[in-house]
Amino acid sequence: MGLNEGFWRDRPTLVTGATGLLGSWLTRSLTESGADVVCLVRDWVPQSELVRSKTLERVKMVRGDVRDRDLIERVLGEYEVDVVFHLAAQTIVGIANLNPVSTFESNIQGTWNLLEACRRSPRVKSIVVASSDKAYGHQEALPYAENTPLEGRHPYDVSKSCADLIAQTYGETYKLPVAVTRCGNFYGGGDLNWNRIVPGTIRSVLRGGRPVIRSDGKFVRDYFYVEDGAAAYMLLAERLVQDPQLSGVCFNFSNELQITVLDLVNKILCKMESRLQPEVRNEASNEIRNQYLSAQLARQTLGWSPLFTLEQGLERTIAWYKDFLR
Repeated sequence: MGLNEGFWRDRPTLVTGATGLLGSWLTRSLTESGADVVCLVRDWVPQSELVRSKTLERVKMVRGDVRDRDLIERVLGEYEVDVVFHLAAQTIVGIANLNPVSTFESNIQGTWNLLEACRRSPRVKSIVVASSDKAYGHQEALPYAENTPLEGRHPYDVSKSCADLIAQTYGETYKLPVAVTRCGNFYGGGDLNWNRIVPGTIRSVLRGGRPVIRSDGKFVRDYFYVEDGAAAYMLLAERLVQDPQLSGVCFNFSNELQITVLDLVNKILCKMESRLQPEVRNEASNEIRNQYLSAQLARQTLGWSPLFTLEQGLERTIAWYKDFLR
């Protein structure tokens, strides 16, 4: 799907949020493509896939926080960074509800700091900012398209709506080469947030306990396999270098499958040959019932398509956790 085999070879690339789920796989993919990767890492997470896959030994690591603009500017200058992937964020909805200010600081201030540092660093040719399907907030019309208004109402959703708009501002007003991704819920090996449905379910089954569904199980979501996410981000960054018209443009990425939480859990149980019944607690709050995306723009404009089906993604994910929890 990449346009040019040699595009990433020796290309100085900054990844923020590299110890996260997507960050780990993206960094791994970049290093395998020959990129010269610098990771900005705030907290040391030894269990992260970045460390576990030994990818960390193949990159440069800077310890620091996206809220530190001077630091970002120094990194962009000293490492002569060409492409930036901005993934650093507080991503857990429940934590955002309990700690709104730290979530706003990481997700909103972190984004304007990064973009302002890029604006002052003339070498930067391509910036991909991670937004989310949550940036749309609650919308009646489904699936969400890129022109659906951004109307987050709860702390996490609002942080994503704001960061998304700020990225568009830098593209529009300053002609900064920035594009925005809005993806469904990422899943895949390396997600250590056990309160998320995929890793939580797999761990429960491997330990012989009933998987827990916090909602009533009828919430409809987009689930997007993490290696597909990494490939989509790399394709977009590459296209942005070649086509400045993409500056300020937002893209949904999705397998375009609508699936309820309960159906997803049952799929995992089936694949793991488990007879356990899920425990449906029906205690979720501040969550949107139905969210799913149209990826038509990415398919048409970027020639993008997913590499993995939901079935293949789940099989790879289950295999990862079996190995990890063995």
